[in-house]
Amino acid sequence: MHDILKDNDKECLLCPRACRVNRKSGEKGFCGMGAKAVVSRAHLHMWEEPCISGKNGSGTVFFCGCNLQCVFCQNRAISGPADSREITCGDDGAHSPAQSGEIARIVVEPDELADIFLRLQEKGAENINLVTPTQFAGQIAEAIDIARRKGLCIPSVYNCGGYESTDTLKQLEGYIDVWMPDFKYYSDELSLRYSKAAHYFETASEALREMTRQTGGRNIFDENGLMKKGVLVRHLVLPGCTADSKHIIRFLYENFKDAVYISIMNQFTPVGDLGDYPEINRKLDPDEYRRVVEFAERIGVTNGFVQEGDTAAESFIPAFDGTGII
Repeated sequence: MHDILKDNDKECLLCPRACRVNRKSGEKGFCGMGAKAVVSRAHLHMWEEPCISGKNGSGTVFFCGCNLQCVFCQNRAISGPADSREITCGDDGAHSPAQSGEIARIVVEPDELADIFLRLQEKGAENINLVTPTQFAGQIAEAIDIARRKGLCIPSVYNCGGYESTDTLKQLEGYIDVWMPDFKYYSDELSLRYSKAAHYFETASEALREMTRQTGGRNIFDENGLMKKGVLVRHLVLPGCTADSKHIIRFLYENFKDAVYISIMNQFTPVGDLGDYPEINRKLDPDEYRRVVEFAERIGVTNGFVQEGDTAAESFIPAFDGTGII
């Protein structure tokens, strides 16, 4: 494992925020996380894109914390600041969060994380889907090394918010098979308002260029249509922001063509208190989504995915109760 991933515990530069905090001594940066990986759930997830979930489901591991803290985050129970204690995998009281209804935030060592990966593989997972992994990139790389020595052979998927440091991504080369970043905003005004992320578009663009460099601009699928190597970019259409969505899709298509697949998502659902953001405090109108999809088709996008029906009415938010970890 590269030193840059190890040394970030002492002066964290893992993401573009470059907080430089000493996580090893207990300091926490914007993501709210310390030096050890914290997870909340690991299970077979059937609701990803077909090339990710496949027949058996994606082996999804939900990490706590996030370097974006989007105001509309569906996983805000674990991505935001902790409102419940962290416990160590194997503690005598490790089952208490699930029993009491609290959110499970479970500290795991790299070898324990590796065992989680291997258990998912044994259950038939099509891949290991690392959800919001950036703040634990070093621990994840170490866990993948351990798991591979023990027989892990399914692809690893880096499921992130797109706000990534290219230096960190370069150090992860060889560890990640499928890059699955969000591409949230074209407008700096929107990225600052909803995610406190300056220069999101510029940063996400550079990150995506590094991801496609590592895959050679090729998306490789097996005989069952499962992505084994490649880049799948997700874009969630926000209420009232169809113009921004069109800018993003045009940029992706004109600059990356078939080097990436584009997933246009309609599942935006207001969660928590969005009173300070009344313009997005509603579900996405079907006509807004239709206009974005039609635009993508009109400019020539063919490699991609769309969502059908009222997906916002379905539950995309699992119970973060320690399932698959304890």
